[in-house]
Amino acid sequence: MRMVIAGGGTGGHVTLALATLATLRTRLAGTPLDLLWIGTAGGVERRIADEHGIPFRSIQAGKLRRYLSLENVIDFGRIPIGAGQALVALRRFRPDVVFSTGGFVSVPTVAAAGLLRLPVLIHEQTAQFGLANRLNLRFATTIALPYEASRAFVPRTTRRVVVTGNPVRAEIRHGDRAEGARLLGFNPDLPTIYATGGARGARAINAMIAAILPDLVNRYQIIHSCGTQDVPPTLNDLSAIGARLPEALRSRYVVRDFVGAELPHVYALSALVIGRSGAGTVAELAALGKPALLIPLPGTGGDEQTKNARLLADVGGAIMLAESELTPTSLLATIDQLLDPEARDRLEQLGRAARTQAPPDAAGALAEELLRLWRTGRNG
Repeated sequence: MRMVIAGGGTGGHVTLALATLATLRTRLAGTPLDLLWIGTAGGVERRIADEHGIPFRSIQAGKLRRYLSLENVIDFGRIPIGAGQALVALRRFRPDVVFSTGGFVSVPTVAAAGLLRLPVLIHEQTAQFGLANRLNLRFATTIALPYEASRAFVPRTTRRVVVTGNPVRAEIRHGDRAEGARLLGFNPDLPTIYATGGARGARAINAMIAAILPDLVNRYQIIHSCGTQDVPPTLNDLSAIGARLPEALRSRYVVRDFVGAELPHVYALSALVIGRSGAGTVAELAALGKPALLIPLPGTGGDEQTKNARLLADVGGAIMLAESELTPTSLLATIDQLLDPEARDRLEQLGRAARTQAPPDAAGALAEELLRLWRTGRNG
């Protein structure tokens, strides 16, 4: 089986691909799987492809914004250039199936695959149907959605539409609480908070954590994934704030730009997750049944992060706090309410409710749809 992966731009689009690939290899039961990842040279997808030994071809791609901007004109011009580059790559590689994990990075490759009449599966991660996939829709053979409620956002189409869920990496489910405490140098008996803004970070969350850090470490331990943004407070800024904490409490705060292989153990140790509500984060929280305080990123296309957060909040699986309402006082008060020892039942209820939104085997469902396209092409 020969397959092209198209997608990237954010960690969520990449981890979805990796989770699906692991299951697909298992279900192929020894049948060779030849891969080519097509994305941008500066995207996270190139780094991940290289780390996993997946051949990579870079193309041009642009982000289309939902507001008037000169950058839209420039980026729109990159799409046909990228489509031409993808067309060359597809003709050389001759895939059986193209698997699009979303993001504007995917648009040129999906368009080129449509011109070559290749079977294409596009997957939408968010609760709504994003602009990139609206552009991809006309070239798709199969459209895979994360939630049943997402069907309402899909434009009218004759294509096959299935609900698979959002895959999460298998290793996420196998974290060890004691190992998490060992890796971070934390006390396993003290509540741990995992604060994250995703791979690129979140300025508002970073600033709020910095503001209330002296209060937090009096009662909790914090592992803070601050991202790689160069907007204050940066990793260096946060490290300096941590270094000024009282010596007896300094070890209760660990800040990193990114939490990598230790993430399953960090999740296992954490009593509460504070973060944005990107599709990948919401999928992981649901799969693990992890209590969360979600602060949606404002201004995303169609306010997608708020819709993602509501999928958990509306069933009692998370607390949602709008960034416009976010202050050091409101954040600290909400954390204290959730981690109050007398309110332990509430945390457990949040976790149970979150788990109801996790499909049992999203990676398996996606793998089966890809195999279906492959078998149909071989038999056709």
